[in-house]
Amino acid sequence: MVGSLTNNCDISNFALYGTIKRYGSYGAVQHANSCGTKDAIFSTNKLVLFYQDGQFDPIAPHSKLPLFPSQNQMNNLTAITTPHYSLSSDSACKRQKHRQPLLPGLPDHIAQLCLSLVPPSTLYSVCRSWRRLIYSPSFPPFLSLYAIFSSTEIQSDLSNPIQFSSFDPISCKWLPIPNPPPEPPIRLLLRHPSFISRYLPIQSVVVSGKLVLLAATAGEFLPALSKPLIFDPLSQKWAHGPPISVPRRWCAAGTSRGVVYVASGIGAHYDNDVARSVEKWNFDVQQDRLQNQRRWRWEKMAKLRDAKFSREAIDAVGWKGKLCMVNVKGVGAKEGIIYDVERDTWEEMPEGMLAGWRGPAAAMEEETIYMVDESKGWLKKYDHVKDTWVEVVKNEMLKGAQQVVAAGGKVCVLCADCVGIAVVDVAAAPPARIWTVEVPPGFEAVGIHVLPRLCSSDV
Repeated sequence: MVGSLTNNCDISNFALYGTIKRYGSYGAVQHANSCGTKDAIFSTNKLVLFYQDGQFDPIAPHSKLPLFPSQNQMNNLTAITTPHYSLSSDSACKRQKHRQPLLPGLPDHIAQLCLSLVPPSTLYSVCRSWRRLIYSPSFPPFLSLYAIFSSTEIQSDLSNPIQFSSFDPISCKWLPIPNPPPEPPIRLLLRHPSFISRYLPIQSVVVSGKLVLLAATAGEFLPALSKPLIFDPLSQKWAHGPPISVPRRWCAAGTSRGVVYVASGIGAHYDNDVARSVEKWNFDVQQDRLQNQRRWRWEKMAKLRDAKFSREAIDAVGWKGKLCMVNVKGVGAKEGIIYDVERDTWEEMPEGMLAGWRGPAAAMEEETIYMVDESKGWLKKYDHVKDTWVEVVKNEMLKGAQQVVAAGGKVCVLCADCVGIAVVDVAAAPPARIWTVEVPPGFEAVGIHVLPRLCSSDV
């Protein structure tokens, strides 16, 4: 039968109001719910499918597959949709014996294919086996907020002044992330008497679902990282990237189409060549780096025309195959420049883009740039056709914004106090909805990102 899915999932209370199309022993929706709510189909053999507004919800890669795959496709899917558990062989066997099936009457790999069409927040609220499923390595991951924290308390151990955490939007909990490997040791400097009112920046980017730390400051104002640090949220493991030719800090960093870029900055001491240099690292070959040793490295690109982008840490915003950056944060006078990643050339930033760039910015899927006017608290998006910034929403908590990230239809803004993160749903119908995620007590956020959720079996 067909009916709206409720948190208690009491099938007996569902009313039949739709049409089931039969396909062998399976059933499929043929009729949309006029209310537009998410619905479930229960056929006689317990198959469950979900849809919204008459269409299957495309929230996961599996939803792009045919609803009823061929036998060959099912054989290929089995390997990636069967849940895995990090248990010993004996305990795993016991777990399999006593574990209830995901959907009665269906093999788990088929049930998982069906359940991957359901919003994870719905699965989380139904039962423990479904809750465990959405955090398994085989299930399509939903997006979570990640943060780099600094303690607000006096620390005796200054060798590790930062911590990494992930905010699970379903359980609404901050979860710790393993620290980077101890070797080689990382000595980060976040505070210095010369910079009383600000943190020394830690520059990091997201590429291909991984967090990459690129630049930071160590003692005596030296570059802290000789090679990038990479965190994979699905494996919860850290790795090192290829060494950069000149370790640096206070540079411009960004990504475009799976490639990481670093421009300008300061090395162990100021050098004009370094301040004008640009290097790229093709991250997407990292899975095959043993076969691509020549490509698993930083490559020098066309130089900047001058050294004006080495004054502070800069976000190079990847947008439509280009990197956009301004050399001064905030509302002060600034210069803007755009790098074409395909042609390896630099060009002037359009006048309207530069004039309205008055705070931190980020691009959604490299298609739309969102920027917070930090003095007025306006979130705006760039209209490249009219070369102007369009107002989206205004809110007091956006004033003094420190950082902006965008993914999954949400724009996340690190607030001025660094203890609140404003989340704006820009995909919803206006007016945009805003809510706040508070950081854990005793910490301040020095950086935020959006990545796939952590995997876990302890739920």
